[in-house]
Amino acid sequence: MQIMFEKVKPYMGNYMLYTKKAVACIAFATLCSVVPYFLLYGMIHPLVTEGTLLWSNVLLLITGTALCLILNAVLYVKGLSYSHYSAYHTLENIRISLQQRLEKQPLGNIRNLGNGRIKNVFTDDIDNIELLLAHAIPEGLANLLIPIVVLISMFFIDWKLACLCILSLPIGILAMGVMFKVGMGKMDGYYAAGARMNNTIIEYVNGMEVVKVFNKDGESYKRFENDVKSYRDLTLDWYKVCWPWMALYSSIIPCVALFALPIGAWFVLMGWSTLSDLILVVCMSFAVGTPLLKAMSFAGKFPQLNYKIDELEKLIKDEPLKQKNKSFQGKNHSVSLSNVHFAYEEQEVIHGINLEIEEKKVTALVGASGSGKSTLAKLLVHFYDLNEGSIKIGGQDITDMNVETLNEQIAYVSQEQFLFNTSLYENIHIGRPEASRKEVLQAAKRAQCDEFLRKLPNGIDTLAGDSGKMLSGGERQRISLARALLKNAPIIVLDEATAFIDPENEEKMNEAISEIIEGKTVLIIAHRLNTIKEADKICVLRQGQIIAEGTHDSLLEECEEYKVLWKNSEDSAAWEVKA
Repeated sequence: MQIMFEKVKPYMGNYMLYTKKAVACIAFATLCSVVPYFLLYGMIHPLVTEGTLLWSNVLLLITGTALCLILNAVLYVKGLSYSHYSAYHTLENIRISLQQRLEKQPLGNIRNLGNGRIKNVFTDDIDNIELLLAHAIPEGLANLLIPIVVLISMFFIDWKLACLCILSLPIGILAMGVMFKVGMGKMDGYYAAGARMNNTIIEYVNGMEVVKVFNKDGESYKRFENDVKSYRDLTLDWYKVCWPWMALYSSIIPCVALFALPIGAWFVLMGWSTLSDLILVVCMSFAVGTPLLKAMSFAGKFPQLNYKIDELEKLIKDEPLKQKNKSFQGKNHSVSLSNVHFAYEEQEVIHGINLEIEEKKVTALVGASGSGKSTLAKLLVHFYDLNEGSIKIGGQDITDMNVETLNEQIAYVSQEQFLFNTSLYENIHIGRPEASRKEVLQAAKRAQCDEFLRKLPNGIDTLAGDSGKMLSGGERQRISLARALLKNAPIIVLDEATAFIDPENEEKMNEAISEIIEGKTVLIIAHRLNTIKEADKICVLRQGQIIAEGTHDSLLEECEEYKVLWKNSEDSAAWEVKA
C-alpha cells in the first residue's frame, strides 16, 4: 500500500483521507455482497438434508439478501464518490505543481519538450491517473477483499473443499506476475513513442499551411507516418509478449470451481463432505474468480500510477531558473552585463559580452542574423540562466529576484508576441491587471490600434482567435505594444517590435514607440536601422561579441560592418518589384 502511494502521496495531501474512506466503503460493500451466499445456504441446507423450510424463513432470507444488495449498492456508490472527490483534487494539485515547475524552467527547456508533449502531459497523462486514483485503488482493493473473505469462509465450512478451490489460483497468479515483468520492461519505449507521435501530429497540423505552400506533403507525411508506425509497432510488440500470459490468467483464474466440483462430488460420495457444503462452496466459488480477475486487472494499473507520476516529474527534470525572492533593491534602472557567456545546448552563442545600458537612455543592438541580439534580450528578461557572468539592474543581480519581481521592472515586446484566444481588451489588460477600462483604451489608442479596432465587429472586445490569428502580424504587434504601454515598466526591451509593421503605419508606430520609451531605460533590437539611428548608443554584434559601439554617425565613420548593415537596410527599404 505504501509503495503504491509513494509517488502520488505528496500530491494527495489531506485528500488521502477520502481515498481511505472510499476503500472502507467499498470494502464494506463487498462484504455485503458475500453475506447472501450464507443466506442462500440457509435455504439449500434444509432441502438437501430433508429438513423443514418454512415460508417465514424464506421471506426472511430473501429480505436479508435484498437489504445486503441495497446496502452494497449504496456503499459502493458512496465509496466511488469519495474516490472521485480525492482523485480530482489530486489531479488539480498535480497540474498546479507541474505548471509551477514548468514556468520556472528555462525557455529553451520548455520549447524542447514540444507543444504536443506538454499538451499530452497536462491532459491525457494526468487524466489517465484519474482512472488509477478513482477506480483502481478503491475497487482493486475491494475486489481483492471479496475472494479473501470468501476463501476464509470456505475454510470454516469445509477446509478440504476450500483447498480444491484454490488449486487453480497459483497458476493464474504466476501468469500475471510474468506478464507484469515483461510488460513493465517495455513501458519506457511505449510512452516515448507515444510522446513522439503526439508531437509530430500537432506539429503536422499546425504547420499545414507551410506544408501545402511549399509542397512538402511527402516529406512531412513520411515523418508523420513513421512516428505513427513506430507507436503501432511498440504497442503490438507489447501485446505480443504480454497477451499469451494475459489470456492464460484470464482463463484460469475464473475457473475456481474447476477442481472443486468433480473432486468435491467424489468427496461427498465417499462421505468426506456433505452435499450441502459442496453446493455452498461451489456457489461461493463464483464470488472468487470474477472479483479476483477484476482485482488483478486493477493490480496491473498500480505500477502505472508511480510510473506515470515519475514520468511527469522526469519531464521537467532540469534545474529551474536560478532565482531568489528578494525585492527589487537596485539603486536605479541602469543595466549592466558583465562577461556574459551563454550556450544553447553545447554551442556557445554569446562570448563574454560586457555592456552598459544607461538609465533613461536608448541602447540599440544591431548585427546580422544569428549574431546574438535576440538572445541577449531574452537573457535580460531571464528566459535562460547564464553559463558565466552576470546581469545587474541598478547593481542588483537579476537572479536575486524571482521572475515575477523582475517582470515588474521590465516590459518585453518581441516580434512574435502571443495573444490568448480572449478579447483584445483582455490581452492588453494582462499588462496591468489592476488598470481601468479607460486606461486600457488609452493604451490601445497610443499604440495606434484605433484604426483596425474600429473595423472589428466588437471593437476591442473582439476575440483574438487561436494564437491571435484573427489579426495580422502588425496588428498583433500593436496589441503587444499597447500591453507594454499599459504596464509602464521602467525598463523597455523591444526585440524587432516593428518587424511586421507595414510602411504606411511604420511612422505612427515609431511615434508610439517614442512615447512609450520616454524617460525609460530602453534596449532596442532592430533590422531596420533607420528606426534606431537616434539611439544614444548603438552596439554592433558579430557572432556573439560586441565589435563596436557608438552613435549612428560615429559608427558610419568608424565601423565598416555598420556601414554594410546601414546600406543593406537602406536598400531593402527602397526595394520594389519592377515589371
